[in-house]
Amino acid sequence: MPDGPVWLAGLLAAIAGAAIGSFIGTALVRMPADRSILSGRSACDACGVGIGARDLVPLWSWLALRGRCRACGAAIGVWQPGCELAGALIGAAAVMFAPEGLALPAMLLGWQLLLLGVIDVRHLWLPHSLVAVLAVSGAGFALLRAWQDANLLPLGNALAGGALGFAMLWGVARGYRMVRGREGMGGGDPPLLGAVGLWLGPMGVIGTVIGASVIGLAAALVMLLLRRPVAADTALPLGTLMAAAGWVIFLVAGWG
Repeated sequence: MPDGPVWLAGLLAAIAGAAIGSFIGTALVRMPADRSILSGRSACDACGVGIGARDLVPLWSWLALRGRCRACGAAIGVWQPGCELAGALIGAAAVMFAPEGLALPAMLLGWQLLLLGVIDVRHLWLPHSLVAVLAVSGAGFALLRAWQDANLLPLGNALAGGALGFAMLWGVARGYRMVRGREGMGGGDPPLLGAVGLWLGPMGVIGTVIGASVIGLAAALVMLLLRRPVAADTALPLGTLMAAAGWVIFLVAGWG
């Protein structure tokens, strides 16, 4: 990050993160409908009227419009401002808490995992294209570190983490299918943990699985406290849990 007050860098990162969160909110709607996320004017999903620049300011526009379309009055779901707020928090937290020199990678990883996490929690779907981008970026940063250090160890560690992450969940899914005769895990979960492993290395993979389990148990406890049913087949978004746990581990410990 550039020299200057940490609070200013954090503020700028939060502003950038809110803008990226706005893009993520759009992708959350368009990708499941097989619509392009890179082209096409922003428009209300209810009436189709184009959204002007004054209504595209992250967070502020939603608050100013009280969560409704200016043209037709249709409600704008909380997912959009939620993604914008999460993107802003990721940017600010990366500046404030990431290990020295890793703020920018922490942002990049966090925003990618945010997109994957919200798609999984809302649609129980992990697009292979997005997982591939996460894997490529992880491998790319490992190559960059290997070149900077003139040492192949970072690359080897990343590849080991990727292989361990994929094999661990693939083996669990395979074993479950053999014993129970049905799928017990989404097909995108093993590749996702493999992609996370390219960023975090083998120990980070183990930490991600443990962290996701802890978050999942905490979520189940909250559901019980709220008297919501928790059954053996309750759909818990494993990809979302791993995304959250993996980013926190990177934020605290950095590269694997």
